[in-house]
Amino acid sequence: MKAANWLTHIEHEWESPVWGHWIREISPRHRLVRWDERGCGLSDWNADDLSLGAWVHDMETVVDALGLERFAVLGISQGGAAAIAYAARHPERVSHLVLCGAYARGWRHRGNAEEAEARSALLGLTRLGWGQNNPAFRQLFTTRFIPDAGATEMEWFNDLQRVSTSPEMAGRLMDSFSRVDVRPLLADVKAPAIVFHAQRDAVVPFDEGRLLAAGIPGSTFVPLPSRNHLLLEHEPAWPIFLRELGAFLGWRDAA
Repeated sequence: MKAANWLTHIEHEWESPVWGHWIREISPRHRLVRWDERGCGLSDWNADDLSLGAWVHDMETVVDALGLERFAVLGISQGGAAAIAYAARHPERVSHLVLCGAYARGWRHRGNAEEAEARSALLGLTRLGWGQNNPAFRQLFTTRFIPDAGATEMEWFNDLQRVSTSPEMAGRLMDSFSRVDVRPLLADVKAPAIVFHAQRDAVVPFDEGRLLAAGIPGSTFVPLPSRNHLLLEHEPAWPIFLRELGAFLGWRDAA
């Protein structure tokens, strides 16, 4: 189960140069369950509740609807917080916890005044420029997430901003993510856990990944040689991620 994160559109992702390789590598080995975050993609863009509790409730609803009993959970970016909260609440269901580019605390809880000022400015720009036909704004956002992307990947990610959510919802989501704090839940995670984090991630600082790994008992931390918040298929970090993920989940073809 891939916990929902924003900047997704489950139909738009099938042929995506940014998300397609995730689907191609995982789905032949597992039944891959994914859905759009509330406020994003094919989900309702007018969602009122954007709290951590609501995200976990959505996961519980999907699990119940599909009749799932025990499964691995993948949490990417802010989806990691929901995955952690779910794993802490339902230890009987989560067999493995995989976190990539995730964090336990949003930027409002990091005590970094410079980061808070920069993030607040970006939040304001998002509310003004999201989804508009403004290449400068879209490129600013895209290059933070995937600075080493090629032209095709950047163009697709630029377009994703327009089809994934509204300017108002984008701003509300970013604000909600900034207030996340699951640090008190880390010690309650019972499932084996592995934490991946790009060493030069510009969206979520590398130290946030180390904080996660230090807080989850017995977890494995895997630093990745990348600047991309979302791992791309052509970069050296991707085969490292697949090798370590395969060994962790017991893939027969893991190198």
